[in-house]
Amino acid sequence: MRVHPSILSADFANLERELGRISTADAAHVDVMDGHFVPNLTLGIPIVRRLAEVSPIPLDVHLMIEDPDRWAPEYVFEGVESITFHHEAARDSVALAKTLRDAGVQAAVALKPATDTDALLDVIAEFDMVLVMTVEPGFGGQSFMPETLPKLGRLRAAAEAAGTQLRLQVDGGVDATTIVEAHAAGADTFVAGSAVYGGDPAERIAALRGAIA
Repeated sequence: MRVHPSILSADFANLERELGRISTADAAHVDVMDGHFVPNLTLGIPIVRRLAEVSPIPLDVHLMIEDPDRWAPEYVFEGVESITFHHEAARDSVALAKTLRDAGVQAAVALKPATDTDALLDVIAEFDMVLVMTVEPGFGGQSFMPETLPKLGRLRAAAEAAGTQLRLQVDGGVDATTIVEAHAAGADTFVAGSAVYGGDPAERIAALRGAIA
């Protein structure tokens, strides 16, 4: 399993320090929102580039933006491990994933809660990771939506049938209880914001891992 704390819940005035506080995690989840695809505005290219330079762990960049076909390749920096774009926003998810892989990062595609998995099942081998949103994207602190969990089983079955390694990530409302549900459904990578930054991050990260150990 992998834990990716979301810096959306961190102190934005001290992001380098906040990254240091999650150095025991597997990656830092960085939410990029443009105020159009989702009704919130966060970070952009210059800030993500600087975060990649100072972070003690790799960055997992989640683009909640319009036109990711144009903008996603601009987030390929040293220190960025993966770039996630939304299937709902991309013109061609498979072509964009190939572009990102060719640029040297892992390519991930995200699905909003209401988006079905069908469009991805036959092309699952084109992605390194699929992010199943367990809340509506745009804001932190929302409640976990258990009705999204069956998607994980369908995606895992498709990956196994295709003979491909696939990480399945969940994002939204993840805590020491819901992480168990998501793991049982097939997830292996977990984004947690307030569940990590709501206390001592190292202790919270260890507690999340321990919950499904």
